[in-house]
Amino acid sequence: MQNIQQKIASQNWESITESMHENGFAIIPNVLNNEQCEDLKSDYDNPNLYRKTVVMERYRFGLGEYKYFNYPLPDLIQNIRTSIYAKLAPIANAWMKALNINTSFPNKHEELLKQCHDNNQLKATVLILKYGKSGFNTLHQDLYGDVYFPIQIVLFLSEPDEDFTGGEFVLTQQTPRAQSKAIVLKPKKGDILVFTTNFRPVKGTKGYYRVNMKHGVSEVHSGERFTLGIIFHNALN
Repeated sequence: MQNIQQKIASQNWESITESMHENGFAIIPNVLNNEQCEDLKSDYDNPNLYRKTVVMERYRFGLGEYKYFNYPLPDLIQNIRTSIYAKLAPIANAWMKALNINTSFPNKHEELLKQCHDNNQLKATVLILKYGKSGFNTLHQDLYGDVYFPIQIVLFLSEPDEDFTGGEFVLTQQTPRAQSKAIVLKPKKGDILVFTTNFRPVKGTKGYYRVNMKHGVSEVHSGERFTLGIIFHNALN
């Protein structure tokens, strides 16, 4: 059986890159198997893995709960984070160049974490999210500090229409001087969704312009919905 690094390396990264440039998101199907999804879900109740629990209703973030992992991360998550970052850094750098932003991201994830460390961003940002009936997540962006990587991923650990109904992943795109556009996605269990953290370049008649994006989760109608979010930068707190 392929290990997770081999599985990520064997994906069609040319097609994923094209989708990121065209849409600001890409779905990579069947990266995790059922056992890996179930193991991550079963670890939700292991307090030793997490540094912080957030009840979303308390902060008006939505209705649900999420937990931030502590370092060191579990091997599976660490390997996914490191392997996928290396594939996404060239996309992020192409975006910065297109928008004339004087920022360059290192090719290796450990070098990005060093930049975070130098900015006192020391806390892990990988999180697991759990929604029950009526759960939802308001539209937001995951920045956490001055040092941030403009792309992130979500691992889908539950099967839509079997484990839960509703709970679609929602992206909104705010084009300058235009109405917002909503994009509704329904990845399957084991899929990884790659998407922009806060903006992406779009080509217009006079070159590239910046389009801001947010993400959230629509209301869950029944069942339980688990996902795992991997943000590549660290947090201040």
